[in-house]
Amino acid sequence: METTEVIAIGREAIWTVLYVAGPVLIIALTVGLTIGVLQAATSIQEMTLSFIPKLMALVATMLIFGDYQLTILTEFFVKIFDLIPQVFNR
Repeated sequence: METTEVIAIGREAIWTVLYVAGPVLIIALTVGLTIGVLQAATSIQEMTLSFIPKLMALVATMLIFGDYQLTILTEFFVKIFDLIPQVFNR
């Protein structure tokens, strides 16, 4: 397996991680930032206040994007498993 092929696989792995984790991280950041601004505006300093809304938003995000995430991961792993014979034939 050539160096360029390994770099291409690594690049694709990074993009796969971004595609899978991106929606969840963006929603968590948005909800956390919104709750933080509301807490600052109302002077409520309860640390656990942001936990439940963030958890609910993440569960909803996983329900919405879960099929998409599984599809992306499945396609990536099928490509990786298809490359296994190339590694052992050289």
